[in-house]
Amino acid sequence: MDYKKLSEEILELSGGAGNVTAFTNCMTRLRLDLADQAAADVNAIKKLDGVLGAVPGEQLQIVVGPGHATRLRDAFATVSGIKPGAEVDADGQVKVRDVAAETRGKVKARQTTPIQGLFRHIGNIFIPIIPGFIACGLVSAIVNIWKMIDGDVTANPWFLALAGLGGILGGALNLITGHNTAKEFGGSPIMGLVAGAVPYMPALAGIAAAADGSSEAKLLNIPVFGAISPALGGIIGVIATAWLFTVIEKWVRKRVPAALDLFVVPFVTLIIGAVVCILVIMPVSALVMKGINWLLIDFALEKGGVFGGFLLASFFLPLVMLGIHQGLTPIHAQLIADVGYTQLLPVLAMAGAGQVGMALAVWAKTKNDRLKKIIKSALPIGFLGIGEPLIYGVSLPLLYPFITACAGAGFGGAFVALGMQITGGFGATGMGVSGLLLTGLISNGQWLWYVGGLLVSYIMGFVLTFFFGFKEKMVERLA
Repeated sequence: MDYKKLSEEILELSGGAGNVTAFTNCMTRLRLDLADQAAADVNAIKKLDGVLGAVPGEQLQIVVGPGHATRLRDAFATVSGIKPGAEVDADGQVKVRDVAAETRGKVKARQTTPIQGLFRHIGNIFIPIIPGFIACGLVSAIVNIWKMIDGDVTANPWFLALAGLGGILGGALNLITGHNTAKEFGGSPIMGLVAGAVPYMPALAGIAAAADGSSEAKLLNIPVFGAISPALGGIIGVIATAWLFTVIEKWVRKRVPAALDLFVVPFVTLIIGAVVCILVIMPVSALVMKGINWLLIDFALEKGGVFGGFLLASFFLPLVMLGIHQGLTPIHAQLIADVGYTQLLPVLAMAGAGQVGMALAVWAKTKNDRLKKIIKSALPIGFLGIGEPLIYGVSLPLLYPFITACAGAGFGGAFVALGMQITGGFGATGMGVSGLLLTGLISNGQWLWYVGGLLVSYIMGFVLTFFFGFKEKMVERLA
C-alpha cells in the first residue's frame, strides 16, 4: 500500500487540513475529527485503493485493516503536517489545544446516551491494551499446544518461562486498567495505577470476620457487604476506583494552594479513595459482577443452552459495528481470574466466522472486481478473528449479507454452547485473539468443539448468504 498517496487522497477528500481538527488511529481504522462533516466525500473515500470501508459521523473512521492503520496514521501526519491528536485552525495551522474544553465538547457531542458514553469510555480504556492481549494470548496458545503434545513438559524451564511470559498481562491488568482509566478521565495516570492496586492489596486478606463470630466482615467498626478479600469486585472495581481517584484529585486540587499541591493532593486522594474503595466500591462491584455473570453465564449459556448460544453469537456483530463490544473485556478478564477461562469468548468468536462464510459466498457469486479485491484483502485476517474490515467493507454496505452473517454465526454459537453442556464447560484462557488463533487457548482440551463451531459458522454463513443474502444488484450500494 502506498500510504503517502493514500494519505494525500484522504486529506483532499476530507476537506483539506483546515477541516481536520484532530486524528488518531485504532487497530484497524484511521479516525479523523472533522470541523465540517459535510465537507468530506465519504463515498469517494470508500472507493480509494486500500480503503476497506468508511464510517461517517462525529469522527470519520476509515477502515484499512490491522497493521495498515498505524502506518497510514504516520503517513497522514507527514502529509498533513498535523501531529496525531493535534488541533488545527481554519488555515491548517497547528494551535495549542485546550484539552479540557476539547474533551468536554467531544463528550457532549458524542455521548447521546449515558450507556453509549459508558461503553465509549470502556473502549478507550481497553483498546490500547489490545496489542498486549494479542501478544500474551499467542504465547499462551503456544504453551497450551506444547502441553497437549507433551504432558510432561511442565518441568521444562523454557516451558515455564513461556508460561510466565504469557501471563504477564493478566497479572498486571489491574494496574494497567487503573492507569488507563485515570488517563481517560483526566486524572494523573500514576494515581490511577495506584488505584488499580488498592483492590488487590494482599493486606486485605487480613481483615478478619467480626469479633462476635459472624461472617460479616468489619473495617474500622463499619459493616461491609460481605467478607473483604483481595480482588473483590475485580476489574470493574478497579475502573470505578480509578475514576473516583480522578474525581477526588480534581476536587482537592481546586482547594489546595499550588505550593502544597505535590504533597496534599496525592495523599488525600489515596486515603479517601482507598477507604471508599474498600468499604463501598469493592463490595458493590462484586454484586454487579455477580449480576452480569448470572445474566450471561448462568441464564444465557447454562439455562439457555443452544438457544442462548445462538442469540449471543448472532447479536455480537451489531455490538462490534457500534464499537461497544469492548464493554465485555472486563467481563472476560474477571471470568478468567475467577474460574480460569471465559465461557463467553468461544461463543462470541463465532461472529467473525459467520463473516468469513458470508465473504466466501459473496466472493463466489459476485462479478464485481472491486468487491472481490476488498474481500481478498480482508478475508485472511477474517480467519484470524479480525472482522471489522469485512463488516465495513462488505457485509454492512450490502446490508443483507450482514444479516445472514449474523445468523450463520448463531448456528456456530449454538454448536459451541451444546459442547459446553455435553462436556461440563470450557472456555478461553486468554483474550486478544479470536478466530483460528483462539484454538490454542481453549481450556480442558475441548478445542475440537471450538473448531467445530468455526466450521458450522463458516458453512452456515456461506449457505445463508449464497442462497438468501446476496444479489449482484446489491453491489450498487458500494458506489
